[in-house]
Amino acid sequence: MGLNTQALFRDDSYLKQTEASVLAVNDRGGIILDRTIFYATSGGQPGDIGYFERSDGSRIEIAATITGQTKNEIIHVPAPDQALILPGEALRIAIDWPRRHLLMRMHTACHLLTVICPYPITGAAVSSEDSRIDFDLPDAGLTKEETTEKLMELVRADHPVFIRQIEESELIANPGLVKSKNVRPPQGVGGVRLVCIGEGGHIDSQPCGGTHVASTAEIGEIHIGKIEKKGRENRRFRLRFGPLPVS
Repeated sequence: MGLNTQALFRDDSYLKQTEASVLAVNDRGGIILDRTIFYATSGGQPGDIGYFERSDGSRIEIAATITGQTKNEIIHVPAPDQALILPGEALRIAIDWPRRHLLMRMHTACHLLTVICPYPITGAAVSSEDSRIDFDLPDAGLTKEETTEKLMELVRADHPVFIRQIEESELIANPGLVKSKNVRPPQGVGGVRLVCIGEGGHIDSQPCGGTHVASTAEIGEIHIGKIEKKGRENRRFRLRFGPLPVS
């Protein structure tokens, strides 16, 4: 059975630094803390990078964050050739905030795209520069110009983005909340984390464990860079920051 880390990012995506203690170091050098602000790779969003600061002021650079035996066992992977760290050590931990904030903005934009394209999701990958969502539909029916316009309408409307917890029974009673065709939220964990957009979640509500900005306006300028055909019934939409380039 894995160790449990208190995942502070689930309640506050804006935490940049905090104090933590080392619970364990696994046989591959992965560091497990009692609490963390580092998001672990999951749901198409990459894990955080950053550093741990020791009491003497020296730093351990963290190159990746992943999950272990469970979603609650969060493993911080040091960069090569870092100093040895021991269980019980107290640390100050800090994420690479500029990178995280880009991921938060992009991930929130991906949620907005699923509002514009209300089709089953067959795949997704979030990055700080170029993200994608694959939809199960034979014909997009939208151009990248039209999709960008609708996306930016939602961005400029400055809708609030917030987290709400529901019971598993509520999710079972509302299966339409799950937009992924092949992936379902974990069962038997006591509750489901919904990311909601708009007052009362009227724009969108869907299960998601990722990090997001607090309002759609914070996403900033974003556009659809490309719509690609991936198989007979799959369309891939690529999201990129900045205005739509003039053809």
